[in-house]
Amino acid sequence: MPVPLPRPQALLKGLVTVVLAAAFAAQAVAALLPDVPLLIAATVVSLATEGVLYRWQRGVLSLFAKSHADISVRHVLRDLLLVVALLRLGEQDRETVYAPLVAGLLVFYVLHCAIQAVSVLVRRTRTLPVVTRNIDASALRLSPAPSVLLCRPGHRLLVFGLPATAGLLASALGDRPVYAAAGIALSLALGLTGLGALLLRLLPGRRPADEQEVLDWFDAWLADYRPTVGLYFSGGAASAYQANMWLAPLAGLEGRPVIVLRERFMVQKIAATDIPIVCLPKVSTLMRLEHSTLQVLIHPSNSGKTSQVLRIPTIKHTFVNHGESDKLSSCNPYAKAYDEVWVAGPAARERYALAEVGVEDKDVVETGRPQLDGVLPYAGPPAGSRTTVLYAPTWEGWDGNPGNTSVIAAGENLVRALLADPGVRLLYKPHPLTGSVDPRAGAADLRIRELIRAANRERPGAHPSDSAELARCAAELDRLTTSVFRTGADTVERMLVQSAPEPGRAEAVARATAAWEEAYWASLPEGEHQIITDARPALYSCFNVADLLISDVSSVISDFLASEKPYAVANTSGLPEDAFRAAFPTVVAATVLTPDAAGVPGLLEAVRHPERDELAGARAELKLRLLGPAEPSSQERFNDAVRALCGEARDHRVRVAERLAAVPGQRTATEIPTAPR
Repeated sequence: MPVPLPRPQALLKGLVTVVLAAAFAAQAVAALLPDVPLLIAATVVSLATEGVLYRWQRGVLSLFAKSHADISVRHVLRDLLLVVALLRLGEQDRETVYAPLVAGLLVFYVLHCAIQAVSVLVRRTRTLPVVTRNIDASALRLSPAPSVLLCRPGHRLLVFGLPATAGLLASALGDRPVYAAAGIALSLALGLTGLGALLLRLLPGRRPADEQEVLDWFDAWLADYRPTVGLYFSGGAASAYQANMWLAPLAGLEGRPVIVLRERFMVQKIAATDIPIVCLPKVSTLMRLEHSTLQVLIHPSNSGKTSQVLRIPTIKHTFVNHGESDKLSSCNPYAKAYDEVWVAGPAARERYALAEVGVEDKDVVETGRPQLDGVLPYAGPPAGSRTTVLYAPTWEGWDGNPGNTSVIAAGENLVRALLADPGVRLLYKPHPLTGSVDPRAGAADLRIRELIRAANRERPGAHPSDSAELARCAAELDRLTTSVFRTGADTVERMLVQSAPEPGRAEAVARATAAWEEAYWASLPEGEHQIITDARPALYSCFNVADLLISDVSSVISDFLASEKPYAVANTSGLPEDAFRAAFPTVVAATVLTPDAAGVPGLLEAVRHPERDELAGARAELKLRLLGPAEPSSQERFNDAVRALCGEARDHRVRVAERLAAVPGQRTATEIPTAPR
């Protein structure tokens, strides 16, 4: 079995590490000889390598830190070797001359430690128990973050210590201690200035509100805003799409919505919205929602922190999932922990009944998929000479089932077969988590991308003249949806920048998004295949331009059925086709493709010639089973479900308040907030 070659990134990290180690070794030899030219060269190389590490190779820095060779150790060692070289140059009584300089150098390092200690205190004062977005939090005395040099010890020591190191080098070159004295004095001045700047931020009027002030402010905001329904989300950085797909339906609800997050980094991962966002990292802070007017929390995913919010008895909880499919993950036993489970249509209700995971049928509510109201219906065969095919495979999942994703076993064959047809324009949109569990999926994804790039090189197209329109639309959309932060901005500064939105911003974003999507598709070279991995264009926008979908057993199929356009599913499960269709109801109206992609030409013919499409009726029936009726709209049904569950929450609060009022020493009904209707 051949040994895999190291990747270029790993080779570069190894090279940088070797260069830095060699520079320190050469500096030690030069200090002991002493050899001034070698000393200067080794020190310069060492400093330059440090700059490369902090600019491009942060991973190597963490490796050094784990080996107890962090920036402080390296910098002290570098200056120590310079001092040794100075002491070995010239006469034996040089210790007396350089002793004050060594003392000044030690004072600088003590000052560096003091700055680090104070910077930690400053960061603690700026770590608030509540992080917000789209809320005016100016009452919390928010301010810009300190300079990056004052917060990051590596940057600070390199910059503040550079004059001292340069002075020592100049002294070794000209045997003039005055250069070292000047450099050390400048480093001390920089350190004292930085320390003073940080100490000023600890003054009572200069630091943000303390924890109790923030909590009091948050309680007051809850009382003033009086939220009724919220979206609760917790997860990793790559899972933010699960929450983002519910932003538009949430914004379309009656009442006053709010988004409740648990991880600080997730505040910036939520897409553009005018809905108030609150991040409550601590459980004790989260529990303050119990005494608010919040009636319903909508959960698009399960996480370890979901159980914490389920403990709040005054709030009703519903699970909506971030997508519905025939996979077992769509019928997770955790769903029985919620008051209700909202599904798109009858098929999901049946799925829960068959799964026997403890979810009672009375707790299942069919709401449709309000996100799909903007998906355009089937309008006939492809117009013109191009057939646009969307290949949107799912990821490999946690269970290692080979049928989860087609990328590994069938992806390259499918793409080759599609690219072989000159009338096909391929849109490849892989799942964001592809390759996160199985490296083979990540490797196959990269090979598929290279196949597409190679096909484009062989079939270039001319850019239409409206690419300037795309740039204009992109600039306008970025202006509306992107917050510009200073380098080194922390959560407090971001809260300051992302205050309450201007009136009408949500409508402006919707118009700008529609304009950008129209300009984007119009700007593409004719027939050029696309690899779509950015947040824009969204999946549903790809649905609207595609004539055909090829995917796996996933929620993508259910969503695409809103259009009633033809679709195909890759069978990499190892099951015969009949068993595959029986096991996965969403495949009933699909063309099933084998891993060798032999059925692709026939599939394309059926798409181009509707009279050969034998599955159109089956798609219409399956759409009704999966997504429910077209009228009333999904958003209306979603609104009705929220309204009904809010009513149950209000009734529950009244009953609890009456019982508590009858028990001496317990909270009375007047202490439980009255939920708005």
